[in-house]
Amino acid sequence: MLTGTAALALAAGMLAALNPCGFALLPAYLSLLVTGEDPSRTAAVVRALRMTVAMTAGFTAAFAVFGAVVAPVASSAQRYLPWFSVLAGAAVFGAGLWLVTGHGLVLPAWGSRPGRPVTRSLGSMFGFGVSYALASLTCTIAPFLAVVVSSFRAESPLAGLGLFALYAAGMGLVVGSAALAVALARSSLVRGARRVGRRMPLISGSLLLVVGAYVAYYGWWEIRVLGGAGPDDPVIEAAAQVQQSLAQAVAAVGPTGFVVVVVGALASIGAVRAVRLVTSRRR
Repeated sequence: MLTGTAALALAAGMLAALNPCGFALLPAYLSLLVTGEDPSRTAAVVRALRMTVAMTAGFTAAFAVFGAVVAPVASSAQRYLPWFSVLAGAAVFGAGLWLVTGHGLVLPAWGSRPGRPVTRSLGSMFGFGVSYALASLTCTIAPFLAVVVSSFRAESPLAGLGLFALYAAGMGLVVGSAALAVALARSSLVRGARRVGRRMPLISGSLLLVVGAYVAYYGWWEIRVLGGAGPDDPVIEAAAQVQQSLAQAVAAVGPTGFVVVVVGALASIGAVRAVRLVTSRRR
């Protein structure tokens, strides 16, 4: 059982997945698990895990670079951090606009390799994780510096690395649990998407438009507040209520609950595969 600073680092990572700045990006990420081909449930779970690992790696890499390079001058750089949210929101908004106008999100071709859909690319999920981190910096940098970076200075590099790993694990645990839930329910979600038919890209694009607009708006709101404007804003306050409810739910479930969800999902998939294997052999 983790205690003290270790438990705090894990909890901070879990709440980082649902921070006020970037939490709206999570539904956009989960929607990628529904689009594309319709694999088996096992394949969908494997894909969800691979995408979660790639996204968490991108999120972690961005914070690692920030902690190493920017943390020493974080106080003076604080006023520039909201611009990352504006840029990330604009990028997501642009992707939504691209989908709404009838295009598909495909990575550029490389040499003899054809372009691949973004939904199947681990590289794009890594980039999504980086974008998630950049959009979340303003809201998550304070606990990250207090819990993780301070350990590098006050204790030892090894202790700091351990806390950093727990911080990343906390984020991945929440995102992975949500991704597994979507993957396990994917069959019914895909059937619903098929009923929508050709409107699915329009719906996905519209979701990205809303998400991107909110993230960019949040960054602009932070810039205005840092410039001396009042903090009252109906859009931010409404979104904050949703985010706080999600964060409270995450805190109530706790790390143990999310571990149980992940292990239970994987165990159920393993049990189904074992039953099918035994059945096929008997035939």
